[in-house]
Amino acid sequence: MSRKKVTVVGGGFVGSTTAQRIVDMELADVVLTDILDGPPQGKGLDLMQATKITGTSVYIRGISTANGDYSATAGSDVVVITAGFPRKPGMSRDDLLKANYEVVKGVVEQIVKHSPDCIIVMVTNPLDAMAQAALKLSGFPKQRVVGMAGVLDAARMSAFVALEYGVSVENVQSFVLGGHGDDMVPLPRYSTIAGIPLTELLSKEKIDAIVQRTRKGGGEIVSLLKTGSAYYAPAAAVMTMVEAILKDKKKILPCAAYLEGEYGIQGLFVGVPVKLGAKGAEEIIEIKLLPEEHAALQKSAASVRELVTLLGL
Repeated sequence: MSRKKVTVVGGGFVGSTTAQRIVDMELADVVLTDILDGPPQGKGLDLMQATKITGTSVYIRGISTANGDYSATAGSDVVVITAGFPRKPGMSRDDLLKANYEVVKGVVEQIVKHSPDCIIVMVTNPLDAMAQAALKLSGFPKQRVVGMAGVLDAARMSAFVALEYGVSVENVQSFVLGGHGDDMVPLPRYSTIAGIPLTELLSKEKIDAIVQRTRKGGGEIVSLLKTGSAYYAPAAAVMTMVEAILKDKKKILPCAAYLEGEYGIQGLFVGVPVKLGAKGAEEIIEIKLLPEEHAALQKSAASVRELVTLLGL
């Protein structure tokens, strides 16, 4: 049986940490690519040497795509796209839109050429719009393009709940829908501590504060780091999704998926519960929403549609 292969496009903090997590979990052989020459090769070599110490029998190499050569990525089962311009303090995700569209366009063309059967996991921001771009540019079926957002946003919410209530984060299950931005829709009603609804254990004021902090979770880290954005938790979120796909886990995770009428949303990538398996986004799970929750989700979708319209997708 041949080993699985994952390409991580973009060798910055998110990309290289994603590569490390995939290698440490022994999920697949990894190709780490970057437009720069030197850093991806160096990081690949460093990670490869670490496998002896961690006892993980996978192969990893870093390559530069400065010359446009993606041939080393051929035959990838999953391609994770983290490449793009980072968000800086005071910069909205929308500011990144057109610059990152051009990056994604160039990458997707090469992916389709070298790994026509792969599943694309989009991480580049603004994530929902970039996933939409990848779907259109690749011509892939909608199941094979999925965005990493909800796993990260739900993890942030869970961390804040655990800190507030003083319990193990393992006891906390959080539920976040919508676009990956300030209009995301955390759902306290569907979030639990050891199976007990959050609404029964925390006051409305505390829950509202957690919801607000979750929405601003990425921005909070950007403002603290000052010269970059989060990468440990995003990389862990990607790894969870890649594992569900490669191991055909049929795991229900909140992901950006292409909706065609679900939740009353048509032709748009929005964060919803998705059954992730070997075929990608194998099923979209529809849950019942209260009128105010439904309205919040529609508002979030409208923000995504605005970006998609700007790109002419």
